Amino acid sequence: MGESRRITANLPPKLLEEACAATGKGITDTLIFGLELVRRSRAASKAQALKGRLRINVDLELSRERSDH
Repeated sequence: MGESRRITANLPPKLLEEACAATGKGITDTLIFGLELVRRSRAASKAQALKGRLRINVDLELSRERSDH
């Protein structure tokens, strides 16, 4: 993961307990997991916004490296 940053946050205790129970991990790992979910959600939203705007011509058989040799 590399560099890290120490933060102080006021979190609802029940939410934190439930999140840790759901991940089966400690506080730090649970918070990292949640932040990664937020990042992936944003990326998915950006990709969804492009739906229908990009014209891509792909030969699926060739891209999957399938051949009839």
